[in-house]
Amino acid sequence: MKIAVISDVHGNLPALEAVLEDISRYGADQLYCLGDLTDAAPWHNEVIARVRSLRIPTIMGNHDERIAFDLPVKPLAKHGPEERAARLTAIEFTRNTITADNKQFLRTLPSLLRLHFGRYRILLAHGTPDSNETYLYADHPEAALQEMMDNAGADILITGHTHLSYVRTISNGLKTAINTGSAGRSKEPDRLASYLRLEICNSNAPTLAEMFRATIQKVEYDMELTLTGIRNSPVPDFYADFLSGVLT
Repeated sequence: MKIAVISDVHGNLPALEAVLEDISRYGADQLYCLGDLTDAAPWHNEVIARVRSLRIPTIMGNHDERIAFDLPVKPLAKHGPEERAARLTAIEFTRNTITADNKQFLRTLPSLLRLHFGRYRILLAHGTPDSNETYLYADHPEAALQEMMDNAGADILITGHTHLSYVRTISNGLKTAINTGSAGRSKEPDRLASYLRLEICNSNAPTLAEMFRATIQKVEYDMELTLTGIRNSPVPDFYADFLSGVLT
């Protein structure tokens, strides 16, 4: 069985369309989305409409939750003054232009998705099993990560949110943590759209390593179309500069 998992589209419709085309060529039997459909590019309504039209099971990201329930914007210590200002403007643009129907759709999204293949348990989350705002990086302490996955009942934990992809095996091969990277606002040096290809090889396999194969797939897309779309919209140019590599 072939599974594709995308995350963090952030309103970038050209990137999403390229990723969906690549997933179609891959021949995925099922596609899941870990959320953050909104903010940072101007096509949040189009992105949500595309996800809805394809009936993609989707988790509520922290950006989606903020828009859905009109939550206040909390400043993040990791952001400098320029990014803080840009973030406020981008979120306000989404608030003012999202359709009522799409906003209601965001309200209905679950916080987690669980998959079972034989005795193996896969958990899909935006940030961590307990929070869509907590960042789970590749260097998270192994003991803490193992405890988190034990508590959540997960042999494989698949997340997004950081915009940095990785596949990490822990617990002597008994568990795997995966980050899909970002389909629409990558923070990796190549800035390519990324998603996870997960192949279930044998759900009756005696070991996790034999049960599945995980690959982070990178996808080129029409970056200029996205950059022009951002610069010709109320979304701050900060986000175009970041995608183009002017900002790091």
